[in-house]
Amino acid sequence: MTNALTPTSIAIDGLLAAAPLDLLVHNWALVAIVSTVIVLVVVPYFVLRKYVRIALNIMRSTKPPLARGPLDYVRLDGEPVQFNASDGLALNGMLIRNESGAPPRGMIVFAHEFCSDMHSCARYCRPLLSAGYDVFTFDFRGHGQSECDPDYTPRQWVTDHDLNDLRGAIAYVRGWLRAQNRSEDIGLFGISRGACAALLIAAEDEGVRAIVVDGAFCTDCTIEYLMKRWAYIFARIRVLYENHHPLFWRALRWMMIRRASREFGCTFPSVRKALLRMPPRPILFIHGERDSYLPVEQSRLLYALAPQPKTLWVAPDARHNQAVVLHPERYAELTVGFFERHLSAIGDASDAAATRPDAAARDEPLTPAGV
Repeated sequence: MTNALTPTSIAIDGLLAAAPLDLLVHNWALVAIVSTVIVLVVVPYFVLRKYVRIALNIMRSTKPPLARGPLDYVRLDGEPVQFNASDGLALNGMLIRNESGAPPRGMIVFAHEFCSDMHSCARYCRPLLSAGYDVFTFDFRGHGQSECDPDYTPRQWVTDHDLNDLRGAIAYVRGWLRAQNRSEDIGLFGISRGACAALLIAAEDEGVRAIVVDGAFCTDCTIEYLMKRWAYIFARIRVLYENHHPLFWRALRWMMIRRASREFGCTFPSVRKALLRMPPRPILFIHGERDSYLPVEQSRLLYALAPQPKTLWVAPDARHNQAVVLHPERYAELTVGFFERHLSAIGDASDAAATRPDAAARDEPLTPAGV
């Protein structure tokens, strides 16, 4: 027996069929709001989560190339020492007295690059020793002969643990200088990750009088650069990697740093923010013109944020941390001249001015005009 269609049943079926359409018509504002939230919040959130995972993989696996040159095979002799990082971890270092035979011109603390050790100072600091400066070099935790926390793995990105190591090295050096009745003012010389640590410490330590940094970078800005560089590989939809708003990248940096801090058991202090609050302090930035790992724009960015007085030398044709290998004489001239001008405890001002970086040849970008 079939059910007969009555006028009443036909009317009810018509109302039910029209209900969804009526709902959309009468609640168009709510529908618009929900759709907007999905497009502007939900979709970007899931895209950001994917990018954060990719960024974490970059932070885990991307290793910088190490500088190599003939000086790697000639280590410097010095007095081995042991000291503690500011959080108590045992570290190893070496105090190297100057070779000039004259009264010391100052003390320079050297901070090596990632996957290197304290002996790499020979590549960079030999001219400073000959010029009359004492040098203190040390192994960051997990490098060389220094200990490492069992729950921490050193990475190429500067962390709060690296700052604790450098603080401990500076505290040891100042104790030694005090015992020698010498000025406790020091200079810092950092390479790559060690350069980042030097800038961060200089922003908080008034006793740091001059800083030389080679291959410095900002962690969050570098991650953003790498993400933009490789996004076309990871994003299957072209519009997703070609049309991100600057706020997207800012949100990505924030999410990435928070996630990495939890996963790696450390914090990643911002060199960019440190330079914004740094009081006037002489800084010499060095960067390889052909650095493909950390492009020279990284140093240009930090240079622009740094207080005066400041100098930027872009080493022609040099790759990451290779300026000293390709241009050893020029490198020595600039670094020695910089510390003679801003750190020397002896010598007259005219001699220092004659060797200062901004009095050097004008065919290289050593002044703001060259930046």
